[in-house]
Amino acid sequence: MIALLLGALSALLMFPAAQHLRSLRDGERAHATLHTSGACMAGHCQVEFEAGGRTVVADLPVGSGGGKSSVGTRLTVRYQADDPQVVAREEDVGGGGAAMLAVMSGGFALLFLMMSVGAAIFVARQRRAGSMPGRTPPQEKGP
Repeated sequence: MIALLLGALSALLMFPAAQHLRSLRDGERAHATLHTSGACMAGHCQVEFEAGGRTVVADLPVGSGGGKSSVGTRLTVRYQADDPQVVAREEDVGGGGAAMLAVMSGGFALLFLMMSVGAAIFVARQRRAGSMPGRTPPQEKGP
């Protein structure tokens, strides 16, 4: 079950997040301030910056770095010219952090899957060994 969840996290969330981050490589560049800090990798951070003569407060996408930065930290962002709400830290537009998390969760999924298969084989062998004909159960020693 854990293997399936980690595999789903990898395939359905982190790989698309990495692609989204890479799509902003050629976006407009702006200097921003971390407006709300938190778990940036999970998409819980906001930045504030100027775009088109107005102040924009936008959410950083899933897979963003900078989670240990405090509110007010200055950083550079890239955003879509036609929609400044679509933004990412300039350091993240390579998609590396999200891609690495995808690979790690996929690796853990594979590890848990292999452990589950190994445990199932072990249990099956134990059951088969205990039910072999001609085998007598061990005798209990008396007092």
